[in-house]
Amino acid sequence: MRSVTDIRGDFPIFSQHPELVYLDSAATSHKPESVIAGITNFYRSENSNIHRGIYDLAAQTSAKYEAVRQKVASLIGADSEKEIVYTSGTTDSINLVAHGFLAQRLNPGDEVLISAMEHHANLIPWQMVCKWRGAKLRIIPLNAKGEIDIKTFQGMLSDRVKMLAVVHISNSLGSINPVEEMISEAHKYDIPVLLDGAQSIAHVPVDVKALDCDFLAFSGHKMFGPTGIGVLYGKAAYLEEMQPVRFGGDMIRLVSYEDTTFAPAPQKFEAGTTNIAGVIGLGYAVDYLAAFDRGEIHKRMKELRAYALDKLREVPEIRIIGQSDHCSGIVSFMLGNVHPHDVATFLGAEQIAVRAGHHCTQPLMDLLEIPATTRASFSIYSQEEEIDRLAAELKNIHRFFS
Repeated sequence: MRSVTDIRGDFPIFSQHPELVYLDSAATSHKPESVIAGITNFYRSENSNIHRGIYDLAAQTSAKYEAVRQKVASLIGADSEKEIVYTSGTTDSINLVAHGFLAQRLNPGDEVLISAMEHHANLIPWQMVCKWRGAKLRIIPLNAKGEIDIKTFQGMLSDRVKMLAVVHISNSLGSINPVEEMISEAHKYDIPVLLDGAQSIAHVPVDVKALDCDFLAFSGHKMFGPTGIGVLYGKAAYLEEMQPVRFGGDMIRLVSYEDTTFAPAPQKFEAGTTNIAGVIGLGYAVDYLAAFDRGEIHKRMKELRAYALDKLREVPEIRIIGQSDHCSGIVSFMLGNVHPHDVATFLGAEQIAVRAGHHCTQPLMDLLEIPATTRASFSIYSQEEEIDRLAAELKNIHRFFS
């Protein structure tokens, strides 16, 4: 793997803000120059709508837009680019499956399983569909380390369960879930599985065929791409079965005043003029990420987390939230009785960017009986010196409030 210094040279944000300690990559990653330049060049030299015009510029843009689908398919090991649906992000992808797939299959008395560590985007869509259809949303419990209780999960599986939706890496705890085992267990009951890959796509190897997941949702902006673009991977048979939930534009086959038939997947899910520049930017982000060995990235994330834990344990009254044996580059903590928002405010004043709050996992915070946490999260451009500054400033904050 390239040196961190070399990697940081790819990201203009660090030359623009040389004092910045950016430890908030779980919220959004920074963008390499190749992505920024690619989007800029699109608007300067290539801008056109897709799938409509018959002039050269439109044809070239359409071809480039569709080529990104193949890049994404290759990145995640999908069988075909036809299994790649462009969405606005992870949340949009999960909502599409909840309303376009599950709603038609769910009946009163059925069950949907999620874990206790899901963020709101992988909780509320299932909750709403269950309420609408008279089904039950069941929550897979966690152990004291913040890991999924596998034995209890196995006991919750039955023919009544119509969907399992689980996060690959927790955005609040950093836990890496045993998703391959969970998917295998669920498939024994023919339960479709959606994997929330928002935090994993850029940090661990993700191969949809090896995992055998039925759906995978992730966002472009957490893998060095632009905001407003995401991906839903779905097995071809399930995508064909799914119904579109937004209508209009180029997602049709035939339309009359009386009826409409739809284009095949994935086009039937992409109504209106889509985020063309976002897709182009996503393509450059895939190129950038694909140049790395994600196994090496995973190793690096574990090194950074281990280094951070060592340094943070030197801070008085620090409490680490989430201590799974299998974690990625996310560390959530509390500092004595200081509210996480105060901690983040003091850190921000020293140009140290972290996240504080419930991290869109309010039920998890309630379960842990804490109001919020402060979270430091890493990426390929993170370095030990930044963690040193974080730990040093936390000691200062502790002294201030003591």
